[in-house]
Amino acid sequence: MSRTKKPLPILENVTITDVAAEGKSLARVNDMVVFVPWTVPGDVVDLQVRRKKHSFMEAEVIRFIKYSNVRATPFCQHFGVCGGCKWQNLPYEEQLKNKQKQVHDQLTRIGKVELPEFRPILGSVKTQAYRNKLDFGCANKRYLTKQEIATLPNDESQSLKDIPAIGFHITGAFDKILPIEKCWLMDDLHNQIRNEIRDYAMKNGLSFFDLRQQKGLLRDVIIRNSNTGEWMVIIQFHYDETGGEKEALGLLQHIADKFSNISALLYLNNQKCNDTIGDQEILVFKGNDHIFETMEDLKFKVGPKSFYQTNTEQAYHLYCVARELANLKGDELVYDLYTGTGTIANFVAKKARKVIGIEYVPEAIEDAKINSEVNHIDNTLFYAGDMKDILTDDFIAEHGRPDVIITDPPRAGMHPDVVKTILRAAPKRIVYVSCNPATQARDLQDLDEAYKVAAVQPVDMFPHTPHVENVVLLEQR
Repeated sequence: MSRTKKPLPILENVTITDVAAEGKSLARVNDMVVFVPWTVPGDVVDLQVRRKKHSFMEAEVIRFIKYSNVRATPFCQHFGVCGGCKWQNLPYEEQLKNKQKQVHDQLTRIGKVELPEFRPILGSVKTQAYRNKLDFGCANKRYLTKQEIATLPNDESQSLKDIPAIGFHITGAFDKILPIEKCWLMDDLHNQIRNEIRDYAMKNGLSFFDLRQQKGLLRDVIIRNSNTGEWMVIIQFHYDETGGEKEALGLLQHIADKFSNISALLYLNNQKCNDTIGDQEILVFKGNDHIFETMEDLKFKVGPKSFYQTNTEQAYHLYCVARELANLKGDELVYDLYTGTGTIANFVAKKARKVIGIEYVPEAIEDAKINSEVNHIDNTLFYAGDMKDILTDDFIAEHGRPDVIITDPPRAGMHPDVVKTILRAAPKRIVYVSCNPATQARDLQDLDEAYKVAAVQPVDMFPHTPHVENVVLLEQR
């Protein structure tokens, strides 16, 4: 005989007290922590509990009783649904305070290593239109908000669901897309390009991808721009010998005619079950297969598969911090781990004797080599492959023991084998750039036997989100 689940409670007159992880805020009710999205400290609310565990609950607001004095008015019409900018309701100064606190808490709680006084966080130069890349999914069914479902008749709600959309994926609705009319994170031209693709496709009867059935022509759109004024658009299609290619080329021609400032209009035919393009052939419809970014007197080639920091102006400040903490005098051998397109490697090369960059993506390494050539840098070497397989004792014996290691790993941090190799290599200094202070803290603990943390500099790359970069200088004990 199955048990009937107890209904989850409503919590009344609850005061939000703090900011928590993943963009949520928290309150405490009867010694129980309650995580609540879309609120800020000082809000007084009634809550409906949606999930209850032994030590915490998750709830959503059903009524605002009082709005906090520490609250900003969100500027985006999609706020509260999209999920991309969860802190638009928090003034930017408060965002920075909480990011600084987040770095301190994670390095202290997880790292458990001796820490110096942290430097104040570097805020972003721009808080809107700061990104240089956005990725939009396409689906044959649009996501309906709770408000739409509640206010529309059932038959109208159902018909709306069957309207295709270009926009962002929503957590919990993997096969549906929230249609985006205006996103504030890039220059407004990207809104014009995306909306024109949508309008042309719907007007001309192009099919949108059905993730469940794995069919449909229009699959994904990536838009990039650079501080040189160049634009790259990558449209991902799904067609076969039965048809679709002609329609795809027609859309591409329309976009090429409509937007003459697109300098790299690219496309691909992806037959896989996922939208990743790392293993796909990218074709050029118009212009080049790349765009360029500049930083100081350097130019950096960025291809469709290249990783480049998505906040160009703030990336410059991030790399200036890394270069400063590396404290290069001109005679050092530097290893740049997870080098991407060689941005940091080339950025510090003129202050080093030699820089060796290692990166997993072969196309990025080819761009890194080109970036050295374009900038007339002749003291860099680049290698492609899995970091733990490339960075070995034999590799170090062949190329020399590094004086300085700069490492900028993905969110998962460094593989344990990489950490062990670094310890055996014994560089004088390590500059650790991280987009995830939690995994950075774990790695700092593993390095603590031989290195002390000498400086900590948080850097905000992503305003209105809870994400934060952090740069740590490690010195030999």
